[in-house]
Amino acid sequence: MLNFFKGYKVFAIIFGVISVIIIALIYNTINVYQPLDIYRPANVDPSLVDSTIQHVKKYHKIADFSLINQNGKTITQNDYKNKIYVADFFFTTCPTICPIMTKNMVNIQKEIINDDEVMLLSHSVTPEIDTVAQLKRYAIEKGVIDSKWNLVTGDKKEIYKLARKSYLAVKDDGDGGPFDMVHTENFMLIDKKRQIRGFYDGTNPEDIEKLLNDISHLKKEYRQ
Repeated sequence: MLNFFKGYKVFAIIFGVISVIIIALIYNTINVYQPLDIYRPANVDPSLVDSTIQHVKKYHKIADFSLINQNGKTITQNDYKNKIYVADFFFTTCPTICPIMTKNMVNIQKEIINDDEVMLLSHSVTPEIDTVAQLKRYAIEKGVIDSKWNLVTGDKKEIYKLARKSYLAVKDDGDGGPFDMVHTENFMLIDKKRQIRGFYDGTNPEDIEKLLNDISHLKKEYRQ
């Protein structure tokens, strides 16, 4: 009888060890890191994409750019090199969705203020109105921190091309005029390779929370 219990004890120990290993393997399988999607022109709403690139299924990234920020400084892709950033399109005199979008960008700024990996970039869709002086006034009013967030203006043709061919973020105005845009509420999450990793409703608090979570998730990708 004693030998029986000794044998059972050994069996129980072995079974317990095997069970722990199996549970650990299942846990690791279920919780394996899943990277964020990479968005291409072919899998984005066609109304937001220039017709010349709607077929592109891979190798899409944000094009080089040269724009002027609220301090009169030239901002290029090099200012965002090896950075994760959130981009949007707005204009300072917008009375509808822009104030909400800007407020949510300010909230994002608060969350990333001490994070050297993450920045913000807002493009004016009315650069003829949003001069450097106008952007500076707006930046001061909204609490923009220069080291974290650039509000940029510049050539409207360049901004339009960035919006439609790079960020896949705005609509045509529909009247056939060249380089006229209907900006959307979209916030775009851009990775260190200048790829789009997410689209979010910049007026929706739940989407802002998801965006912040996705930033944290994306940062894990660089630690793998």
